[in-house]
Amino acid sequence: MKVVLVLAALALYWAWKKRETQALRIGDVAAVVAAIIGVRFGMKGQIPLALLSIGGAGWWYWFRKNEAPDKPLRADRAPPAIGGMSTEQARAVLGVSRLADEDEIRAAHRRLLLRVHPDLGGTADQTAEANAARDALIVRRT
Repeated sequence: MKVVLVLAALALYWAWKKRETQALRIGDVAAVVAAIIGVRFGMKGQIPLALLSIGGAGWWYWFRKNEAPDKPLRADRAPPAIGGMSTEQARAVLGVSRLADEDEIRAAHRRLLLRVHPDLGGTADQTAEANAARDALIVRRT
């Protein structure tokens, strides 16, 4: 049981260090749980179940890393930048995917403001950049 808790803590620490917690999906959590269960099966000598669990987690990791990348728009069809920020830059600032809906964009904006707001240790420039990113993405979707 202690091993499972240590592995879970290491997985959360890794996600926090890579700043990927804002893009964390329920499938990511399920993959980590499956990998931990696979390790437990391996420790008990149940190799086929261990391989199945770890293989499922590995498949999810591969699936996430090979998602369709953001394809840049052709220059003649690119929407005009709002506030000088392109949609690619705005998505990078907020850490959202190309397929993010308005609720996901707003949630990512709120999470980012909790880190960069001047009252919470950030700067006014960082807050302005976060607001510009949100505005650029939401205006383009409506």
